Amino acid sequence: MRRIMQKVMWSTAAARLSALALICVLGAPPDAGAGEAEAKGLLKAMSDYLDAQETISFGYDSNLEVVTKDHQKILLASSGKIKIERPDKIRVARTGGFADVEMIFDGKTLSVLGKNLNLYTQVEVPGTVEHLVDELREKLHKPIPGADLLLPKVYDELIADVVDVKDLGSGVIGGTECDHLAFRAKEVDWQIWIAQGEHPYPCRYVITANKVDQAPQYSIQIRDWKTGTGVTADDFVFDNAIGAKKADLAELKDIDELPAHFSVGGGQ
Repeated sequence: MRRIMQKVMWSTAAARLSALALICVLGAPPDAGAGEAEAKGLLKAMSDYLDAQETISFGYDSNLEVVTKDHQKILLASSGKIKIERPDKIRVARTGGFADVEMIFDGKTLSVLGKNLNLYTQVEVPGTVEHLVDELREKLHKPIPGADLLLPKVYDELIADVVDVKDLGSGVIGGTECDHLAFRAKEVDWQIWIAQGEHPYPCRYVITANKVDQAPQYSIQIRDWKTGTGVTADDFVFDNAIGAKKADLAELKDIDELPAHFSVGGGQ
């Protein structure tokens, strides 16, 4: 009986995959042009809404796919919280299987606390949150989860290299009805689910590396979205309550979503 059930489950999964393949073959509907304009309008509305918010707080769950040398996909999961006070303050907390880390930025100093390592470091990076995101990504190699969605003029940043746009209708994320949009750029495919109604915030964001073998994905799902409340001045003050030892940034190992032993050429 168990073998029969396994065969039935496998057949069902195969049928679904076949249906998905058929959808891919059929391609876009006849009104694709109208769908593209609608999708861009929805993305622009989200961007305008985000730009108008002075304070934002939310929780998130992120998933990062890695592909082993023998083509096995492995999913690394993390959760955390982000608080922003524009233009120059942000607090990011993330807990995963390999790290428990917080980043606090007060407009001048970035403090990074590795709770599981009992170490912290501080780096002078005066400027805006936008400047910090660029510095973390390009120079310090410590990207903030979903950073693309935190920058001013999100629409301009996201749409820049897009070559194909699809409006896929509605979806439901965490009980919230969303508009589901799909975009193809030169190096990546990405999808976004935007809450319908007066507060069009991003509920889920998925990036697929379409030029990489096995097309690994990164996704972030947002919950407990709040604007105008839930953020205080104390949120951006570094407090070494655990008595962590000060160290160089290089000593805070495995504080990223991708730990060292999963990196290119690593043990996995």
